[in-house]
Amino acid sequence: MAVPKGKVSRARRDKRRSSHWKLETPGLVACPKCGALRLPHRMCKECGTYNGRQVKVIKSNVAAE
Repeated sequence: MAVPKGKVSRARRDKRRSSHWKLETPGLVACPKCGALRLPHRMCKECGTYNGRQVKVIKSNVAAE
């Protein structure tokens, strides 16, 4: 039977597991309407469109004069 020779410390155990939970960078795509970067399958935060439809009215940042 395989038996560990000694206790594995928490630091050694966690160093071994550290690479298992690395986050990947999200794949960003350009919005077809405004060109802003956004996550795929999500509404564009800049113009409020999704799948060619206006789903949210976004207030413009430019002050009305």
